[in-house]
Amino acid sequence: MEDVGFGDLRFGEPVDTYGGAPGEANARTFGVHGYPFTAVKPG
Repeated sequence: MEDVGFGDLRFGEPVDTYGGAPGEANARTFGVHGYPFTAVKPG
């Protein structure tokens, strides 16, 4: 993200975004998680 001009990147703890979804088993097998984040792109 920094390569395209975003700064002040902040990432949160991993979140289980696939619970109850059709691909949940695959997500668990491969350790897939979502990560909340914020970033600022100066205008």
